[in-house]
Amino acid sequence: MVGSVHVNGSVNGANGTEERLDELRRLLGKSDGDLLKIVSIGAGAWGSVFAALLQDAYGHFREKVQIRVWRRPGRAVDRSTAEHLFDVINSREDVLRRLIRRCAYLKYVEARLGDRTLYADEILRDGFCLNMVDTPLCPLKVVTNLQEAVWDADIVVNGLPSTETREVFEELSKYWKERISVPVIISLAKGIEASLDPIPRIITPTQMISSAAGVPTENILYLGGPNIASEIYNKEYANARICGSTKWRKPLAKFLRQPHFIVWDNSDLVTHEVMGGLKNVYAIGAGMVAALTNESATSKSVYFAHCTSEMIFITHLLTEQPEKLAGPLLADTYVTLLKGRNAWYGQMLAKGELRLDMGDSIKGKGMIQGISAVGAFFELLSQPSLSVLHPEENKQVAPAELCPILKRLYRILIKRELPVGDILQALRDETMNDPRERIEMAQSHAFYRPSLLGKP
Repeated sequence: MVGSVHVNGSVNGANGTEERLDELRRLLGKSDGDLLKIVSIGAGAWGSVFAALLQDAYGHFREKVQIRVWRRPGRAVDRSTAEHLFDVINSREDVLRRLIRRCAYLKYVEARLGDRTLYADEILRDGFCLNMVDTPLCPLKVVTNLQEAVWDADIVVNGLPSTETREVFEELSKYWKERISVPVIISLAKGIEASLDPIPRIITPTQMISSAAGVPTENILYLGGPNIASEIYNKEYANARICGSTKWRKPLAKFLRQPHFIVWDNSDLVTHEVMGGLKNVYAIGAGMVAALTNESATSKSVYFAHCTSEMIFITHLLTEQPEKLAGPLLADTYVTLLKGRNAWYGQMLAKGELRLDMGDSIKGKGMIQGISAVGAFFELLSQPSLSVLHPEENKQVAPAELCPILKRLYRILIKRELPVGDILQALRDETMNDPRERIEMAQSHAFYRPSLLGKP
């Protein structure tokens, strides 16, 4: 089977892997002895797993490629996490042997006993992500100096939350001023910002990167799909799409593709990126409903009917051909409802195990990006300039008025003027309107607002 090509495009065997690496090196103008340098910025669950997938696939070609991860230094691992990490290590014979060989096991023993403090960048070098300690990764090359990590990188992977992307890439731009060529950037971030002036529009992470770092849009891509980071690393079969310019998306799709991780490509960068943020909004509500109804299948299905109708309604505002996004959006929503951090966050809020005043960065999970997305989508869709005709009242209303779940999530999470339990009121449609009617309304009117995505 060595070097055989399967019908889904994956290449099996070491020979195919090296060929893909050589092909990308040629495209980036790398000569013999000149390393292809890839760095992942940010070490959350997906950023760490993405770097580990590349390290596992290509890291043994040491004379051709260098794969590194940047994360901020100084983040201490608390005692309870250190104890849990020790238990994970001892439950995996392969991990235990690896740490003993590397003379690294003793520090985990000391941390469990409280005799030593571990740091997030330190354990990442040994293959442990602070947001995903139950899934050991391969050892990673970790850099804590941002300038050292990126100044000559050929490919930069944005594994930062959308809320941190702009700030970090503004810093990166200082280090790239003297570069002759700009790097290729693959963004994994799923989140959006709202800009209301001069016209209401969505700002995505790739747009933040372009404006903050001065990198042309052609060199920035978005990769997303219905997947859970830990399951991908454990080789559960998964699909993803890389979206962007033809020049880079096709060769990068081929480079990133593995037998268990199939990467397709698409030209519609911004819309796919926005959909990645939209599903996080409704995932939080799904978690709330699940907890409040004791995992009632009926209640969850009612919520799903309502939330999908709202997402389809919003999609019609954002793109001229929403039917092309229906499959990817629903698949991404489904996996997030099953096991995503945003649905988990909604559950914990409803159970009283988390509070809103704890913020949106949660220990062991990382950034809950759906919170900021709720604020951004509601503020955008509340603008009078986007008004649509209400089907029953025959008057112009802001789109948000036709999205009761989004409206209640905003009042619960952002304004904090309603209790979490009030999300159930969004399911009790006093007007007796079938969710199908919202979809039909969107399909029968000229809803598309290209200005929302910065298009003329």
